Amino acid sequence: MTDFSNILKKAKELEKKMKESQENIKKILATGISGGGSAKVTLNGEGEMIKLELSEAVLKENKNIIEDLILAAHNNAKIELKNKTSEELSKNAGGLGIGDLKWPL
Repeated sequence: MTDFSNILKKAKELEKKMKESQENIKKILATGISGGGSAKVTLNGEGEMIKLELSEAVLKENKNIIEDLILAAHNNAKIELKNKTSEELSKNAGGLGIGDLKWPL
């Protein structure tokens, strides 16, 4: 019976840590950059774009180039967000392998 009690205790600890991780993930900001800094996209921990910055120089480019720069910056931000999210989850998961989950994206 003691083993089962320990398992329940560990499960509750893990649940608490995962809830903390979820709250911390919401606070994460990830910025992707493209075109040598001419386009920047910032995502929050839920994957929502919260900021888009374009340099004055890029605004003189044609529409297709601007669109490509925004997409590239967004994709870079998603990669950074995924890395930061995985890092946060693995920090509290204690080696259970759940850092590989595709969270939140």
